Amino acid sequence: MRVRLVVAYDGTDYCGWQVQPNGITVQEELNRALSDLFGRQTETIGASRTDSGVHALGNVAVFDTDSRMPAEKIAYALNERLPKDIVVQSSKQVADDFHPRFAKTRKVYEYRILNRTFPDPLLSRYSYFFHRKLDAELMDREASCLVGEHDFTSFASVKSQTNSFVRTIYALNVSRSDDGMITIHVEGNGFLYNMVRIIAGSLIMVGSGQRQEGFIAEALAARDREAAGPTAPPQGLILVRIDY
Repeated sequence: MRVRLVVAYDGTDYCGWQVQPNGITVQEELNRALSDLFGRQTETIGASRTDSGVHALGNVAVFDTDSRMPAEKIAYALNERLPKDIVVQSSKQVADDFHPRFAKTRKVYEYRILNRTFPDPLLSRYSYFFHRKLDAELMDREASCLVGEHDFTSFASVKSQTNSFVRTIYALNVSRSDDGMITIHVEGNGFLYNMVRIIAGSLIMVGSGQRQEGFIAEALAARDREAAGPTAPPQGLILVRIDY
């Protein structure tokens, strides 16, 4: 049977999701726990290959097994074998041909910026501290031009490996809470490499007054990575969920 896992993790101490030779990854820990549980090499296929330092509340992975253990119970057994900063939220049997990357999805990300005079040590792992005043309302207005289907070449890393830079953003808004936390909430059918972090870095440029209003629309139209802002640090980014 094929089992789908919903996985939450603190990405601070991991070299991203995907297995690699340079350091420990979330996928590696999942594969190890599954192989230990079933007594044979078991490997996962992930929906989103989050970068080093990026967090998730609801990433998705699948694996195949001939175990008779009920799929719903696998989450409990895995959590006993995983480090505390990786937690399987649910496990469920799915169709044998279900693929987490090729199925139609709606991905939800948040980028969090702690914008006040002094940092908070309890939030430093899960937000980007920026002490200069940010205009969240201006950032929200600027972000609106990115909603819809566009060529997002300007907001993709030059390392992106894709045949098309066209993506659809269904919703994108920026809000500020009383404690100074600014949240960039974005939903789309898929995202290019570093796309959300580049959008965040570009909005920070406008919100801090380093770029004038209209900068985001101009960057989008340019279809040139150099036209947009910098890539914001990874610790502020959270993959909230993936809807199928």
